[in-house]
Amino acid sequence: QVQLVESGGGLVQAGGSLRLSCAASGRPLSNYAMGWFRQAPGKEREFVAAISRSGGSTLYAESVKGRFTISRDNAENTVYLQMTSLKPEDTAVYYCAAKYTQFLVSRGEEWYDYWGQGTQVTVSS
Repeated sequence: QVQLVESGGGLVQAGGSLRLSCAASGRPLSNYAMGWFRQAPGKEREFVAAISRSGGSTLYAESVKGRFTISRDNAENTVYLQMTSLKPEDTAVYYCAAKYTQFLVSRGEEWYDYWGQGTQVTVSS
């Protein structure tokens, strides 16, 4: 199985940027579709972005489209989430997730098999 560790979270002012990383170990990341999800206090976890194992297909939540970019470096076994124009409502714990699959990518939380422990992103107004 694959182990996932997120990093790059922190405190940033509204309008600022952060880049989250999700480092994988145990299996080559190139065999997995990857997703980013987030959970704000008192809310359910929600989909943010996803990328196919080749990087050729991406999906975004409407709330982050145009501001966030998901990418991957399979040689480095790492997936990234570049976040720009951050808003206070982006404050949440951000999780990466992995699914062993050949072609597909999904917004569905239940589709993913492996999860990281999360990294906190706080955007101040």
